[in-house]
Amino acid sequence: MKLADISTGSDWIVWFVFIIFAVLSIVLLSGHGSWFISGYNTASKEEKEKYNEKKLCRTVGIGMSVITLLILIMGLLENILPAFFVYIALGIIIVDVVVIIILGNTICRK
Repeated sequence: MKLADISTGSDWIVWFVFIIFAVLSIVLLSGHGSWFISGYNTASKEEKEKYNEKKLCRTVGIGMSVITLLILIMGLLENILPAFFVYIALGIIIVDVVVIIILGNTICRK
C-alpha cells in the first residue's frame, strides 16, 4: 500500500500547507517573526529579555524547515512512499519538536 492510497484529501491542500510552512520557515530563518513563536509572543518584557530573539527565531525556523521538507517529500513522492511512512514522518516531527524546545530553552538563552 502506498501513501497515495491512504490520502483522502485534495492534493492542493498539501501544497497550500507546504507554502504556508515554507513562508513561515523563511521568515523565522531570517531572524524575524518572533510573534509566530508561541509562548515567546505572550511573554512579559522581562521574560523576553532572557532570550536571544534572533537565535530563537532561527532555531524554530530550522525546526520548521525540517517539517516543511517532510511535507514536500510526502507531497512529491506520495505514489512511491509506503503508507507506513506517515509513522516515520510523525516520529521525525515529534523528535524535531522536542529538540526545538530543548534548544530554545538552552542555547537561545542569554
